[in-house]
Amino acid sequence: MEETPSEGGMDYRVPGAVSNGETVPAYPGMEKEKEEEDQTLERGQWNNKLEYVLSVAGEIIGLGNVWRFPYLCYKNGGGAFFIPYLIFLFTCGIPVFFLETALGQYTSQGGVTAWRRICPLFEGIGYASQVIVVLLNFYYIIVLAWALFYLFSSFTIDLPWGSCDHEWNTGNCMELQKANSTLNVTSENATSPVIEFWERRVLKISDGIQHLGSLRWELALCLLLAWIICYFCIWKGVKSTGKVVYFTATFPYLMLVVLLIRGVSLPGASQGILFYLYPDLSRLGDPQKTHQLSVCACTLSSLYIKAALSMMACFPPGPAVPKAPAGAVPLLLGAGKLRRCQGPAEDPQLCRHPVWMDAGTQIFFSYAICLGCLTALGSYNKYHNNCYRDCVALCFLNSGTSFVAGFAIFSILGFMAGEQGVPIAEVAESGPGLAFIAYPRAVVMLPFSPLWACFFFLMVVLLGLDSQFVCVESLVTALVDMYPTIFRKKNRRETLILLVSVLSYLVGLVMLTEGGMYVFQLFDYYAASGMCLLFVAIFETLCIAWVYGAERFYDNIEDMIGYRPWPIIKYCWLFITPAVCMATFLFSLIKYTPLTYNKKYVYPWWGDTLGWLLALSSMVCIPLWIVYKLSTIKGSLRERLRQLTCPLEDLPSMPGTGQPLPSTRAGLLMLTELESHC
Repeated sequence: MEETPSEGGMDYRVPGAVSNGETVPAYPGMEKEKEEEDQTLERGQWNNKLEYVLSVAGEIIGLGNVWRFPYLCYKNGGGAFFIPYLIFLFTCGIPVFFLETALGQYTSQGGVTAWRRICPLFEGIGYASQVIVVLLNFYYIIVLAWALFYLFSSFTIDLPWGSCDHEWNTGNCMELQKANSTLNVTSENATSPVIEFWERRVLKISDGIQHLGSLRWELALCLLLAWIICYFCIWKGVKSTGKVVYFTATFPYLMLVVLLIRGVSLPGASQGILFYLYPDLSRLGDPQKTHQLSVCACTLSSLYIKAALSMMACFPPGPAVPKAPAGAVPLLLGAGKLRRCQGPAEDPQLCRHPVWMDAGTQIFFSYAICLGCLTALGSYNKYHNNCYRDCVALCFLNSGTSFVAGFAIFSILGFMAGEQGVPIAEVAESGPGLAFIAYPRAVVMLPFSPLWACFFFLMVVLLGLDSQFVCVESLVTALVDMYPTIFRKKNRRETLILLVSVLSYLVGLVMLTEGGMYVFQLFDYYAASGMCLLFVAIFETLCIAWVYGAERFYDNIEDMIGYRPWPIIKYCWLFITPAVCMATFLFSLIKYTPLTYNKKYVYPWWGDTLGWLLALSSMVCIPLWIVYKLSTIKGSLRERLRQLTCPLEDLPSMPGTGQPLPSTRAGLLMLTELESHC
């Protein structure tokens, strides 16, 4: 008689023995755990619409809204700048933003596999965007390390950049003076304590990229903290990201409101706001019209415009004006007035800021398009989510935030200009120069200055944080969707995120050396430049509108949201957006100038070569992938094009038919005969 375990008793069979031809598992609990580990996990979705909206808002509303848009407004004719800005918003911004989001929601795939399913021939678009994201992850978070350093330095009674009494200050340091004081300039090399804190305390900057020097360990610890926070924000995918954005996407608005209320209550705030918004319609007449200011300024390269935005020293004829030291912002503030340059400029390119180019590039950078982030975030939506309404609302929220941020920034700058008795043009800046020099200098003049410094830098950290971790999430989503059998298992995704974070941190350490600022500028100027984004945008719109078919994509969208969006978006995909992107791309090539630092340091030839390699690393993905796919399948060219331009069969199908959604319009290279095979 076979011995069986009594009910509720112990199993006395020997582990590993064979009973009735069945092997008794040695460790039943371990076998169950192994089955769980081998099981492929579900992809996941947002718990609710608010998580998705806040995640996208956190990604697109970042540092550029605070330190880039207000500067462009005043520089390009104040309120008149809204005319080209809104034109680009409706012809490029919203159409591409909606295209990428709808693509992710329709395919439920990340930034690479979404394009593979729509059109295998243009899968290189996804690889190009992910290369940009990889490079962006390396250097964008460096700004957070700087901001954390300033934030920790603000926990003191007297701000360290407010005086010249520190060990890093030089004999040329000159403290800021009130308007009723006399500013005696005794040396043309005089600097401000704000500049010396930035260059000699924070950066300890060397004399060139060829001299990287030692690692700034304090900044390395700040960068490590930033990556740790970033990791735990996304380590559980949309489950953790969706919860974190409730704070990271909303708290900066609270800080912005606090700074706005404080700013508009200061004396001189109205003059700053007027300077910010006063319309100059003449600036719109010529896209190459120059706009020079009577200012001695050397601003850092902006993180979002990726182009030289330094403003010229354009002084009226008369007594010699002190030469600008090697700082990053105006150092010696005179009492000159806003005027145009009369004579030849020292660097003509720096005096040329095309209004329409500025408007177009601002749209591309501030809306995070062509990075695959919108596709990744949209892929976690439910299939019937109204992504069209979400996209329009988020676009207006982004632009509205930029507009309101201008009031907060220029009210403070107006106060600072009034205190120093100088024109506002001499204290207005863009990019990191605003965040780490101009605004800290203004904060020193406020009562309870450490409190306002903490508010400002906390806002900068949070604005950059969610943009950073969403970019990392986008990259991880793309990798997981490309290799689901490998990464969509228990603890595999967390390990992948850890690996990405560690590698990105190690690469970022190079930018925290004494010569790291020069490396940072190379990445800033080339790696994720407007040229790269424009190139990707051209192929995105061509692929969807002409190869896949704009009408077919509208059918897909109608199936998702229940109605067809405004037809103008379709015509933008077909004609306007690719034409505008192509024109802007060619213009940026024609007007290209090699990178310099502070108008003084010229990069060596190998530095510019490295920069171009960074730029080309993403752009070459598209043509190389097309050549690779065409060369690896058999058949005539016509047959290969037919196969590679047909969407995959696993796309969502028409309800009740089981057949892929039909196309009512043939795309480029897809004649009626070809389309019948798709």
